[in-house]
Amino acid sequence: MAEMTFMGAAGEVTGSCYLLRTAHTQLLLECGIQQGGADADRANRRSLAELAKKIDAVVLSHGHLDHAGLLPKLVRDGFQGPVYCTVATLELLEIMLKDAAHVMAKDIEWENKWRERAGKPLIEPVYTQDDVEATLALCQPLLYGAPTTIAPDLRLIYHDAGHILGSAIVELMIEDGGRTRHLVFSGDLGNPDSVLMYKPASMKHADVVLMESTYGDRDHRPLADTVEELANILEQANRDGGNVLIPAFAVGRTQEMLYHLSMLYHQGRLPQQKIFLDSPMGIQVTELYGRRRNQLNGGDIKALSQAAGSDLDHALPILQFTRRVDESMAINRIKSGAIIIAGAGMCTGGRIRHHLKYNLWRKQNHVVIVGFQAKGSLGRLLVDGVERVKLLGSEVAVKARIHTLGGFSAHAGQSQLVGWAKGFKGKPVFYMVHGEPQARDALAELLRKTHGIDARVPEYGETITL
Repeated sequence: MAEMTFMGAAGEVTGSCYLLRTAHTQLLLECGIQQGGADADRANRRSLAELAKKIDAVVLSHGHLDHAGLLPKLVRDGFQGPVYCTVATLELLEIMLKDAAHVMAKDIEWENKWRERAGKPLIEPVYTQDDVEATLALCQPLLYGAPTTIAPDLRLIYHDAGHILGSAIVELMIEDGGRTRHLVFSGDLGNPDSVLMYKPASMKHADVVLMESTYGDRDHRPLADTVEELANILEQANRDGGNVLIPAFAVGRTQEMLYHLSMLYHQGRLPQQKIFLDSPMGIQVTELYGRRRNQLNGGDIKALSQAAGSDLDHALPILQFTRRVDESMAINRIKSGAIIIAGAGMCTGGRIRHHLKYNLWRKQNHVVIVGFQAKGSLGRLLVDGVERVKLLGSEVAVKARIHTLGGFSAHAGQSQLVGWAKGFKGKPVFYMVHGEPQARDALAELLRKTHGIDARVPEYGETITL
């Protein structure tokens, strides 16, 4: 009899990981990294050797690090089986995992300098570039809608989740004692208002559904209102004589922000003189999105092309890619008139922390939060109104204005989640995953009481029978 154990993203939004056991196969669905402070770092460093020995394969829904970022650690600890993903997800993984290993190495280099001065033991990265190369060699890319036998008793089909390039809803057919069990995992469902992605595919058949609940307790502000608020913030920052910092996830959010900034530019509503995309990974992903335009929402791409005079390469003339470290450091000499987009999206590492160190203490500056901030992350602390933060060994006062714009989210809001769940025929059992307790519980209650759906809330480590 098939069973599933919830090994991550149960009551939280990072570290997605679910172990599926059938009569013949053990499959890991997702292998996400934990994000958000010291506890997350300790969780990422735990040995995966025992898990690596017993699983036959890994199935990924998409390339975001909270769903795939611990794969090289799994491989480092002994896993050598196939990793299934979509074609575009593999392209993203090559960029993201290499960048993650690079950023990890650089952040640990800074950390070890401080540790050495303090007489504390030095630490090593969770994984290295060699581990990433070994991981990529195991990946087997699949097309949307193509049924694939991945084990004697398992068939896999990917459907477009509309979240980021290559994101997928995972459909698994499990042969179990003469019967076929249908398991559907939503992955991260996209926001239908997204300008670059298509709407998530509707699903009709399942016995069990694992459903994300990131925004299970609220809807997003309408996109038009959110863009208007962004325009007002940019105008205010110009009047204040400061810079605008946008911590952004390199995949999806960065490209959406560049789209909206491009449209504002061509409408004459962008007063800043320069936009810096200061994220090597974000630059590579943006270039990949450009090459994969045929997989994006054609209507919105056409609108941007028309605004740019039919030449997307000139959609945002004031945009500058800063690949090198010296270019990134030079940005910190600019006191006003700049928009700086940098990763990581939750401010947990990468170049955004350097820019925050040089800009947070100046009241003329503005920080625009455009993505979900996990509990324990620096971004969450800023959203919650912390007055001082520690950045790269220094304490920094938070004087800049902090803005939160949820309407740019790449996740479906509550109403969209409910609509997607109501599309299933029959009476599948739903398990709420990938959501903090308040959001997860609110969605489960709404599905149960208002729509008669059997929605359950699994605990971390809980095992269910399919």
